[in-house]
Amino acid sequence: MPKEDKKFRFLLILPFHLSKADPYVGRQFDQSLPKEKRLMNYDNIKHLLEDVEWDLHPGPLAPYGDWPVENREEFCLVAAGRLPIVREACESGKYNAIVLLGGGEPGFFEAREIARQYKIPVTSNAFSQMHIASMLGNKFSVIDLAESHNMYYYNLVVQHHFTHRCASIRNINYPLPRPGYEGEPFLLEEREKAMRGEPSNAIDVAVQEAVAAIEEDGAEVITFGCSGTFWLQPFVQKRLNEIGWEVPVLEGYSCSIVLAKAMVSLGVDASGLLFPSDRPKKWRRKKVF
Repeated sequence: MPKEDKKFRFLLILPFHLSKADPYVGRQFDQSLPKEKRLMNYDNIKHLLEDVEWDLHPGPLAPYGDWPVENREEFCLVAAGRLPIVREACESGKYNAIVLLGGGEPGFFEAREIARQYKIPVTSNAFSQMHIASMLGNKFSVIDLAESHNMYYYNLVVQHHFTHRCASIRNINYPLPRPGYEGEPFLLEEREKAMRGEPSNAIDVAVQEAVAAIEEDGAEVITFGCSGTFWLQPFVQKRLNEIGWEVPVLEGYSCSIVLAKAMVSLGVDASGLLFPSDRPKKWRRKKVF
């Protein structure tokens, strides 16, 4: 399909990138690679991008150090770094939607405020998963990777008003690598094992927690927290199917792309009451809860 005929023109923005010289760099941070190689789990979502003219932005250089974002301080810092990228993308006129990648979705609300001025919808991974999960079952559970990230994600559940639909957040305890904790199990290594067809403890634990979420917590849909866990989706879905659990398993990249397409197709973006302009023509005397 020729470029100009494509209805969807998306910018996908990673939450951060690291220097090539840093010790925790994965292939997705090598900017010399084609965008398809830099987009994590591309093979799982490429069918959703066939009708999209898309660019991939590496996100801001992580200002806190040479390791992946995991705690609140780090999320706050990369959120601030992502906002100028969003504004520049909106001002360029090249895109009709922006997809913020990363399970912790740093800068999501602020990015929506910026993009609303240009009538451009913004989607993100946690937000999109929660909304789609709530259409598929009464309650969903989140499979996540570390205690600090769990509690950050807990706030996202509250922020997005899904406390009554989230059954639980379950921790597989595969923290992201950072200085001082060398030698810990590394989730990227588990992914490489799985891709080679070798047994993966991370998959086993994720399936165990998914089953517990279903049997003990009342989950009817399974979602994932950190984007570092999204590669688990097809493996967990397959194993649950084999066990006999007819439960959808979602991941954030797919949900965010699909939701962005829906918003573009509907011709809608965020409400001006949720994100008022600096001097709105109409304003409300009272806000109720």
